[in-house]
This record gives sequence, structure tokens and C-alpha cells, in this order.
Amino acid sequence: MCNLKVKLADSLNNDWKKVLNSSISSPYFTDLSLFLASEFDQKEIFPPVDLIFSAFQHCSFQDTKVVIIGQDPYHGLGQAQGLSFSVPSAFPLPPSLRNIYKELYDDLKVIRCDGDLSSWANQGVLLLNSVLTVRSGEPNSHAKQGWEEFTQNVIRNLSEQKQNVIFVLWGAYAQKLAKHIDSSKHLIIQASHPSPLSANRGGFFGTKPFSQINQYLLASGQEGIDWGK
Repeated sequence: MCNLKVKLADSLNNDWKKVLNSSISSPYFTDLSLFLASEFDQKEIFPPVDLIFSAFQHCSFQDTKVVIIGQDPYHGLGQAQGLSFSVPSAFPLPPSLRNIYKELYDDLKVIRCDGDLSSWANQGVLLLNSVLTVRSGEPNSHAKQGWEEFTQNVIRNLSEQKQNVIFVLWGAYAQKLAKHIDSSKHLIIQASHPSPLSANRGGFFGTKPFSQINQYLLASGQEGIDWGK
């Protein structure tokens, strides 16, 4: 794992490589890479190295139209695939994703049963966690190691270099990123987190984010997202 930083950089196979070059070359990312190398050597870490940057592999910088921010990856074996809220098709839906699908049905009458969201990512939805790795069974175990700064840089680059991107910030953790987004040229959608504890208190169900997203995309001359795909 001594070449983890190189492996991560090499896994960026599209225009994100240039956009994120300064972040990956920075001292904080070197420290983060050393931390991750030690963690992978000693612990069970999710997702696997080749999936850490899946969000960028599936959705190029140029194609990014929507950003949905999660907190950190699922910490159960085989669940995390590098896309926020997404799980492989063979897995049952996690509670947050189940609530997202409930809202999707209420909003657009779209029924989804498959937890793999790569089809969304392939349409220009950047499914980005604030923290991109986690120890098995230990949520938030890789917080405050450098990933948050990396994510902020991703958001800033999108805000500064693109127009008419929709940023979906569910929950207080994601909403901290709003300060890095220029709301005069982008749309920010904020609501409670879809986790059962937050969603059932109110503030998530009934917010109709999916129709809002497509209305904004169409109004700005972009193609809408096929959420049922």
C-alpha cells in the first residue's frame, strides 16, 4: 500500500484527473494517503482501493449536472461501492436509500427496487460522500483525516468552473458545504437527511427533489435525469 497515492491518482481515468491534480499533489493528501495505507494494512477498510474514486469514474467533470452528497461509506462487508447511498444490486436496500426511493415514488411515481445507483451516476449525477473511506463496522472512523478538505475542493471546483449544477445537500453534515457553492449560478436543494431518524421527524418527505432537479435542468437547457433507469 506504499503507492496508494499513485494508485488513487491513476484510478482517475477522465477529466477529473486534471481538475483534482492540485488536491492530490497537496501535503494534506499525502498525509491522508499515508493514513489510508496504514489503515488498509491493519484493518478492513471499505470500499476497496479501486472503488474509492468510483463517483468520479462514473461521472466526469464535464458531464456532472447534479451532486448528491452523502456522509461516509456504508461500513458493512461488500456494501460500499464508492457512490453515495448506493449498494450493489444483490444487497437489500439500506434504510436511507429506502426512504430516498419512497420520496422518489411520491414525487414522480417512479418505482426503483435495485440499490445500485450507477445508472444515475452515468447520467451526470455525482454521488459523492464527504468522507470516502471507512473502517468495517465503525461509521465516521475516517472523519477528520483529510477527506473533508478533498471534498470541499471538489465542490469548489464545480462551483467555480461550471454553470447550473444542482447540489443536493441532505442533512446538516452535507449542508456545511453550501458555503463553498455560488448560489447565484447554481441550484442548492437542502432538506433533512433521508435516514429514518431524520426523515421521520419531518423535512425530507414531501420535498420533491427529483422533480425540482429535472425542472431546473430542462430550464437551463440540459437533459433531465431518468430516475427510474
